Formats: sequence, structure tokens, C-alpha cells
Amino acid sequence: MTKPDSVSAPAFPDELREQVDAYLAEMHFSADPGVARLDEAMRYSLLAGGKRIRPVLALATASAIGLTSSEVLPLAAALELIHTYSLIHDDLPAMDDDDMRRGRPTCHVAYGEDTAILAGDGLYAEAFLHLLTHQRGEPANILRAAAELASATGAAGMVGGQYLDVAASAPSGAQGLRHLHALKTGRLIRASVECVLLIEGSQEPATIEHFENFSSELGVLFQIVDDILDVTGSDEALGKTSGSDERLGKRTYVTEFGLEGARRLAHEAHSKASAALAGAGTGDPAQLQQITDFIAHRSF
Repeated sequence: MTKPDSVSAPAFPDELREQVDAYLAEMHFSADPGVARLDEAMRYSLLAGGKRIRPVLALATASAIGLTSSEVLPLAAALELIHTYSLIHDDLPAMDDDDMRRGRPTCHVAYGEDTAILAGDGLYAEAFLHLLTHQRGEPANILRAAAELASATGAAGMVGGQYLDVAASAPSGAQGLRHLHALKTGRLIRASVECVLLIEGSQEPATIEHFENFSSELGVLFQIVDDILDVTGSDEALGKTSGSDERLGKRTYVTEFGLEGARRLAHEAHSKASAALAGAGTGDPAQLQQITDFIAHRSF
């Protein structure tokens, strides 16, 4: 049986990650000298590295449906800005109270809580500004993608999932846990795929359904492996403090199903995601499969 924390991860499409990193490095958010420290804090967290799973998924989806990856770089950047905002806020003392993220002090440790809160707020707003002013495509399609991204990150998506987590108000049992993480983690991962389809605008309903199923299972897979690594990973490999879920008493796939049970569920999610991707029947999904395999076996 696949053991995500003990098998060397397949190669990640680093050429796509490098595209994203180069694009993000050129981003600044204000030329006002009085706001320079806020701009610095936003870039501090944004440029701290990381796997760039969400923007890379967007680029790989573009390639899979016949676009060039560079055509959706503005969307990819917006996805990473939103993800970075969520990490800054997750790390705050009122939330997970973490001191390390991506191998360096968290934003609130480096810049103070007040600046960190504003840096997160700023990144969220700048994500939509960048998407709406830089992403090329039919205007109606861009608006559909923006609406999907807003839905994926609002009360019916990521933020709603975060509330279920901090309030411990998700229903009990396996379905309640899946619902929590489908919102908290899975919705932005789904949006990374689905927003590309919306911008392109010509895929058949059956193809879209396969991609939706693929991205939903990928979000579940990502979270299960994340929960496993929180127990088995080292601080050095993860770039953050391991064991935080246990410290905070959070519900995870490991607390609900045990380590071996979580590994079994990861294996099932990997298989379902791969099958859905294969069923899409369009273009070249090789990079999306590569990302899926990497997530299943990652160690950081």
C-alpha cells in the first residue's frame, strides 16, 4: 500500500514552478513610500518559496486543454496571492499561532500582528485586481473565473472551512471531516483547475465534470497527506512546526482514522483523482498526473 510519507516523491514540474516564481518576483503593490513596509511584508510572505501547487495546477491545466501555460499566469499569480494571504492569517496568534512558515519566521513574527493582518488583506484584494486587469480572455469568461475564485475563498469555500475548523462545528464522522477540508483546502485547489476551464470557455460538459471530479479528489488527497506529514514530518522538511494539529486539538484524517487508515484513504483518493483525469479525454494531462503523483508521495 502507498505510504505517502515514506516513498520518494515523483518529480514535480519545476519548469512551471519557475515560471510562477519569476512572475511573482516582478510584483509590487504600492509605490507610496508611506506604504513601503506593507509592500515589503506582502512580498516577504509571497516570495518565501513553497511548492506553488495551486498556480502550477493552473498552468498544467492550461497545457492539458491546449493553451500555453503563460496565457494563464495572471490567474496563477492571483491564486498564489490568495493562498499566501490565507497562510499569513492562519499563522496568527488568534488562529494557529505558528512562528515558522516556509522555513522562515511567519509574517506576524517578522513584521508584527497589525502589519501581518493588513498584508493578508492586501494580498487578497490585489489578487482580484491583478486577475481582472491582467488576465486576457473574453471579458465574460474572466468575470466567471473571478466569481468562481471569490466563491471558492469566501464563506461557502475556504473561509467557511476555516471557520468550521476553528469553531469545531463540522458534522461528526467521515463525511463531516471531508466537508470541512473540501472547503478549507479543497475549494482553492478546485478553483485552480476550474478557473482555467472558465477562462478558456469551450470545454464540453462531460470534460468539465471529469476535471471537477479530478480536482475535488486532488484536494482531499492533498489534505490527507498534509495531515500525515504533520505527524511524521520534520520541522526542517516541512518548513514549519510539525505536530501543530495535535497541539491545537484539531480533527484530522490521522485523528479520525489513524495513521494507516489515513494512508489507505490517501491511496484511494490518488486512484480516484487519476481515474477522473484519465477520463477527461482532452489534450495532454501528463503534467497534471505528475502533480497528482507528487502530492500523493510528497514529504514536505
